[in-house]
Parts: sequence; C-alpha cells; structure tokens
Amino acid sequence: MPDEIPQEFQIDVPDEMETGVPADFASVWHTPTSFVLDFIAVKQPPSPTTDPDTGEVTNVVVPGRVVSRVRIPPQQVFELAKALTMQLDAWEKESATGSRRRENGAGERTERGND
Repeated sequence: MPDEIPQEFQIDVPDEMETGVPADFASVWHTPTSFVLDFIAVKQPPSPTTDPDTGEVTNVVVPGRVVSRVRIPPQQVFELAKALTMQLDAWEKESATGSRRRENGAGERTERGND
C-alpha cells in the first residue's frame, strides 16, 4: 500500500463567527457516536432556593444558556485533549503563571508546577 499523501487543511472562519461567543463554562457529554461540548453563558446572578418551612438555603440556581453546541467524533477527542493541553501549557508560559491548579480523577484540586 503506498504511503498516504499528507493533507493540509485550509480553514475559513465566516466573518460573523470571527469574534467568537463568550462562555462561562462548558459541559461535556457523549452519545454512542459523538462527544458533545456545550458552551454555556450565565444569564443572571445565582439565586438561592430556600426551604419554605425552615428558611434554610437548600441550593443555589445558576441560570444559563447554551451559546454553542459542538459535536465531534470519538476519534477526535484525543486530538482535542492534546491540543487543549498544548495551548494551556503555551498560555501558562506566556502569562508567567508559576503553577496551575488541576483536578485529579477524583475531582480534587492539585497543584502542578511548570514542566
């Protein structure tokens, strides 16, 4: 089988998408055929919900709206994770942050110095 010819992508961003969309956080979920990234903007300040009997705050509601939903095939998730890590490392070096906080698999925060 002959060697594959390398592909070079030429990506065009439409003018109306060039500035991007502000998002406060992202939610990631998956289906059997794709990974879904929902980028969410908070619509208004959080509001506490109180128990009418005790007056105790039971939770805080943060209203948000999905401003962009992106679906990618499972095969691209590893490339996306690698690209995000590379860009985060570059950003940290440029912004001179001495260390960064990372969540470990258990959802706990850990400190990590520059590698």
